[in-house]
Amino acid sequence: MPKMKTKSGAKKRFKLTASGKVKAGQAGKRHGMIKRTNDQIRKLRGTTVLKDCDAKRIKKNFMPNG
Repeated sequence: MPKMKTKSGAKKRFKLTASGKVKAGQAGKRHGMIKRTNDQIRKLRGTTVLKDCDAKRIKKNFMPNG
């Protein structure tokens, strides 16, 4: 049985924390900054931890090896 490979797109977008949660970049910062308030832009900096329902799907389908 061949080994399952991690999807290369997922490698670049997600990281796993030590406790097994999935970290990802904040959504909503690619374009259209004029219509966002400065408050929104400030809050969207950095990374965020995904919700359990999303994290489960990412780990199972795209990052089987962690």
